[in-house]
Amino acid sequence: MISRIDLRGDALPEGAALRDLLPRAEFDVEAALEKVRPICEAVHHRGTAALIDYAEKFDGVKLEQVRVGAKALADALEQLDPEVRAALEESIRRARIVHRAQRRSEHTTQVVPGGSVTEKWVPVERVGLYAPGGRSVYPSSVIMNVVPAQEAGVDSIALASPPQKEFGGLPHPTILAACALLGVDEVYAVGGAQAVAMFAYGTEECAPANMVTGPGNIWVAAAKRYFAGRIGIDTEAGPTEIAILADSTADPVHVAADLISQAEHDPMAAAVLVTDSTELADAVERELETQVAATKHIEDRIVPALSGKQSAIVLVDGVEEGLRVVNAYGAEHLEIQTADASAVAARVRNAGAIFVGPWAPVSLGDYCAGSNHVLPTGGCACHSSGLSVQSFLRGIHIVDYTRDALAEVTHHVVTLAEAEDLPAHGAAVKARFAGGELDQRSGEGEPDRRTEWEVPGK
Repeated sequence: MISRIDLRGDALPEGAALRDLLPRAEFDVEAALEKVRPICEAVHHRGTAALIDYAEKFDGVKLEQVRVGAKALADALEQLDPEVRAALEESIRRARIVHRAQRRSEHTTQVVPGGSVTEKWVPVERVGLYAPGGRSVYPSSVIMNVVPAQEAGVDSIALASPPQKEFGGLPHPTILAACALLGVDEVYAVGGAQAVAMFAYGTEECAPANMVTGPGNIWVAAAKRYFAGRIGIDTEAGPTEIAILADSTADPVHVAADLISQAEHDPMAAAVLVTDSTELADAVERELETQVAATKHIEDRIVPALSGKQSAIVLVDGVEEGLRVVNAYGAEHLEIQTADASAVAARVRNAGAIFVGPWAPVSLGDYCAGSNHVLPTGGCACHSSGLSVQSFLRGIHIVDYTRDALAEVTHHVVTLAEAEDLPAHGAAVKARFAGGELDQRSGEGEPDRRTEWEVPGK
């Protein structure tokens, strides 16, 4: 069901050469880009009418409008299963605890007497959030997007999720209920690239957003790339990934269950076990056979995912080599199931999120750990972070210098401006001073061209 890659014996290569040996899903956003371009431009020029047409074409529903009414949101919450509501409320509570602590405070640095730089953090004004709906329903993604945006202080939050034929063209009712629980009342029954275009350009019903976040399929990822620069984006999310670094102390039942848990997302999902124990590898393979047979989504998702080239058991000589492999791989989700797992986890440099030991499975992070599950995929964890409060904040530097503080550094500013052949930069500083003051402080004196009333003491 799952292939093996044997990296034992020979010295592991470095960098890209090692990454090329590891399994990865094919996810060609560039090819998809050309297919989403006409969709995005149709929304640009035709607005809501294009969204309604695409709902009929792609989702099989005929809509009168794409904005979800307040009654539909209230009804979804009222009809929500009490157990599901309790679970969502606990997930929200824990996410708020973690994300509230992420908010940065304003900080002023006194560079020199009279010269300071303050960094303040300002939330984006309006964000468009995307919650997928296709093979599965993801109210957890509503939480993971909305909570950090709210904790960042974003004033205007809108959410889009695909219309569902079985629910009369509305997004899934659990999605709507999650929005109601979070106080999000601007919700649109729009999916795919057209949802990103709606947020980027705006329509008659939806004001344009400054930023779009949230996981989605390849068409959503391609639309994000199309609009990058016009709007802010979180990441071009690809198929989900789990990597598990395990040694002989790991429980094969746990390891197999966790691999399957990610494989059930999508036939392109990646499930990778890195281990130095052939006994564990053998036991995990046996467990996969047993556990897969007893679950759902076998033929359409789990078996294609586990047997695809994006999934494998990677054999290494030891945990040290295993660390090199998982750091090269840069998994969206990385579990450490080894002896002294905390110490091993501390040495991981590249991962979207790290789950330490046998009692922190990825499923916990998906729902109720308090962490965020919108994470970088496709190796992007080597340079990017998961969604957080910081994703919705912009750092702005405020420069505040007195006359004396500027005079003290004028010579260096002028020198650097001339070194870059930008003399007007230096002149903009020198123009602020009387000649005598610059003679004394920076050696760059020139006659004072100010009128009498501009010169102090005259």
